[in-house]
Amino acid sequence: MFKLFNTEDENKFTWESIGDVVDGRQHLGENMPVYVYRLFQFTLKDELAKCYGNDKTVEIFRNAGELAGAEFANQLLNIDLELNEFIAHLQRVLEESKIGILRIEKFDPITGEAVLTISEDLDCSGLPVTGETVCNYDEGFLAGILKVYTKKEYIVTEIDCWATGSRVCRFHATIKA
Repeated sequence: MFKLFNTEDENKFTWESIGDVVDGRQHLGENMPVYVYRLFQFTLKDELAKCYGNDKTVEIFRNAGELAGAEFANQLLNIDLELNEFIAHLQRVLEESKIGILRIEKFDPITGEAVLTISEDLDCSGLPVTGETVCNYDEGFLAGILKVYTKKEYIVTEIDCWATGSRVCRFHATIKA
């Protein structure tokens, strides 16, 4: 029997868990306003923080993002491309998916260190300035994509965010020691 959600320590989520959105939403389609996504994400984050504290909530969002990023990479990206071709492909798919507009400021193929920016980010573009970064899910999402492509564990940290006053999200990525 197919289980949609994890009740043990191992992940049960797979791409198939998303279901057939086209068949299931024949009249409404697969697109929805960004505010609906943010309503879900930010209210869930708020409730988790009340129950488990901010640090654990950030960890949960990063872990969920990493799982999603890995599935996204395995299902929607051609991970066999050379680095420059892969980056161009990733940029196109992220933009077509309306996740954001990716730019690579730095990617060292030897050390794996990277600095990436995402403008018009799904998670935070247009948020009020709070002085804190909020794109923890994106940190994990990017780490998951990088892990699948490079076959190495990544730590991705947001260093600039719309909520900190920047107009792009900037992420620093390094291979986990």
